[in-house]
Amino acid sequence: MKTLLCCCVLWLCLPPLLARAAVLHIDLGHGTKTWTTAQLLARADAATVTIPDDVAFRHRMRYRAVPLRALLPGLRPDQHLQFVAADGFAAEIPADVILNRQGAQAWLAIEDPAHPWPALAEGGKGSGPFYLVWTDPQAAHISPEQWPYQLASIRALSGVDARFPAIVPQADASAEVRQGFTAFKRSCFACHTMNGEGDARLGPDLNIPYSPTEYLRADLLRGFIRNPQSLRHWPEARMQGFPTQQTLSDADLDAVLAYLRYMAKHKTPTP
Repeated sequence: MKTLLCCCVLWLCLPPLLARAAVLHIDLGHGTKTWTTAQLLARADAATVTIPDDVAFRHRMRYRAVPLRALLPGLRPDQHLQFVAADGFAAEIPADVILNRQGAQAWLAIEDPAHPWPALAEGGKGSGPFYLVWTDPQAAHISPEQWPYQLASIRALSGVDARFPAIVPQADASAEVRQGFTAFKRSCFACHTMNGEGDARLGPDLNIPYSPTEYLRADLLRGFIRNPQSLRHWPEARMQGFPTQQTLSDADLDAVLAYLRYMAKHKTPTP
């Protein structure tokens, strides 16, 4: 009877742990490698890293993590990586940023099912099972959109310009528009599509059917990008905004608006 009771208790405890069990898929173009939580936590290079100002939690956090470079054997500086999250977020990061050895270092943080991370502020959701975090991110100008959590897969792909030509300004576009395009790819394209192109599924398209520059004054749109709640109080909103010069400079913000105004005149018809 005691044995049966113990088995029942163990069975009741297993589902929550199994529900958190996870795998990460990495495809660098020569076959997919699958890592389980247990395999990653057991690696000899797993270490405890401290993040003083974590992007997701907005305070100091400590993680068990593996240097991301170690999970990407053979990665070349000229390659491009896409980090896809379970919620539809798709961060696009050039490989040379990951391979950088002069300052910022990318780490894959791994959530231990026995010691889960705290829930995020919005809706009590979790950031696990895998989370790309950075030490010394300012050394490589890492933006908040380059900290994908709820990570499910990492893929080596062609660059954004080659995959999505309808988002690229034409050759005669101004320098400010091109600067805005670069900032858009870094800060906006992880959540939004443009002209119907892109892999993100978290936010709306920013040109079809209308660009926000077509229905919002520039000052309101600028304020919204800095703080989405400044335009419409909506506690459940998922956009976090770019409140500081470190996350998006005034020059880059103005350039993004110039790019959006430019693209409003270069819409691509959708089926």
